[in-house]
Amino acid sequence: MAEQPTTLLLHEAPHGGNSAELAREIERQATDVDLQLAESYDDARTRIESADIVITRELTSELLDHADNLDWIQALNAGVDSYDLNRIEDMGVILTNAAGVHANPIAEQVLGYMLIFERNLHRGIEQQRQNIWQHYSGGELRGQTLGVLGVGEIGGRIAELGSALGMTVLGTKRDTSTAPDTVDEIHPPDETHQVLAESDYVAIACPLTDQTEGLLGLQEFASMKRDGVVINIGRGPVINQDDLVTAIQKGKIRGAALDVTDPEPLPLDSPLWDLSDVIVTPHMAGSTPHYWERSAEIFATNYERYLAGETDAFVNRVI
Repeated sequence: MAEQPTTLLLHEAPHGGNSAELAREIERQATDVDLQLAESYDDARTRIESADIVITRELTSELLDHADNLDWIQALNAGVDSYDLNRIEDMGVILTNAAGVHANPIAEQVLGYMLIFERNLHRGIEQQRQNIWQHYSGGELRGQTLGVLGVGEIGGRIAELGSALGMTVLGTKRDTSTAPDTVDEIHPPDETHQVLAESDYVAIACPLTDQTEGLLGLQEFASMKRDGVVINIGRGPVINQDDLVTAIQKGKIRGAALDVTDPEPLPLDSPLWDLSDVIVTPHMAGSTPHYWERSAEIFATNYERYLAGETDAFVNRVI
């Protein structure tokens, strides 16, 4: 490992942000860093040849081909399913992610989805568009049951907000030996059907893996309450989208809120656009004005440990 501060490559900031702003925040929090900002993909391809560390939200096979000196990738994503994990591991490169950066904004968006359905706000908005004054009723989240599939950083924050509103929170987690205090019951993944059956709202917060791809299909929707709502802020392929359309159209469940779809963007001919009890947002739940400072904080912590040779103590280490 180099004794001097490592040359860094910064490429393509997330959520349409300005990479230069993130670079300034990184330099503010890690004052001894030698940071090189790639202005374009071609520039990144050139600079990555001498980079020891890459901060990025995407790393193509071509860029990896040129990464002869790479020690560590700091992903600006929480989910790393788009990265070639096997190749990165074979290269002996460390990968850390941005888990936790998105937790609060995503959890607040899930809360917003639930309030829309529970208070029938989408009906009120549609009536306003049509200049219609017609009374309708709303429910309360207090006393309802929230199921969180994947109680990690994001799922844990979703549980906190649900619990704060007086909801009973059920969750699934691979390691059930620990769980946030705000989760009333924690279940292993093989008990997902039980969580679905008891929940009024189901929030998908698990990563996309071979085990979670197609996790929710017709059988799982049949386990849910007929007035149940599924919320996906994880990855689109976790849900079998055709089965979701069928379940909603046949009244097996009430509806869905989708910040992620399969594929993305959602095709214009998808029935999901026209279903009245479906909310579609363009994969923006993780956006926050605090993205830069939180991402930079994770990097700065790991960078200090990198210089000290303490890579085993990295925050959010994936590989």
